[in-house]
Amino acid sequence: MTTVLVIEDERPLLRALQLALQANGYTVVTAPTASSALASLSQEAVDVIVLDLGLPDLDGQDLIPRVRTMTTVPLLVLSARHASAQKVAALDAGADDYVTKPFGLEELLARLRAVLRRRGAEDGTPRVDTADFTVDFSARRAVRDGPRCA
Repeated sequence: MTTVLVIEDERPLLRALQLALQANGYTVVTAPTASSALASLSQEAVDVIVLDLGLPDLDGQDLIPRVRTMTTVPLLVLSARHASAQKVAALDAGADDYVTKPFGLEELLARLRAVLRRRGAEDGTPRVDTADFTVDFSARRAVRDGPRCA
């Protein structure tokens, strides 16, 4: 099952995204702050990240390069920032796609499928899931019973 890390500080939107993604077959890990997102990334094997830029503890724009030092999984920005320069900056920093708020759920789901498809086409190295552990070769991460092993 595909795991999505949703980094969003607006609790109602975070909950709505969680429910919608779960209803569409995704496993969802949530993080309302940059610090909790970084902690989740160090402990969880995720397949794709949805990131809001307006976080309370660190601007999402500054979080992107930090995330990129930890993983190469697709990163989709979800933001109210509509300016072209802001979109370009996020994409240049390492985001794979950019969706502006307000957004339609169907568009977000389609963009998630697209970045995951592209990732699957580029990445010949699989992720291995067993009952005891997960090894994500692309992220160079092993997780056993929750905490990160390596």
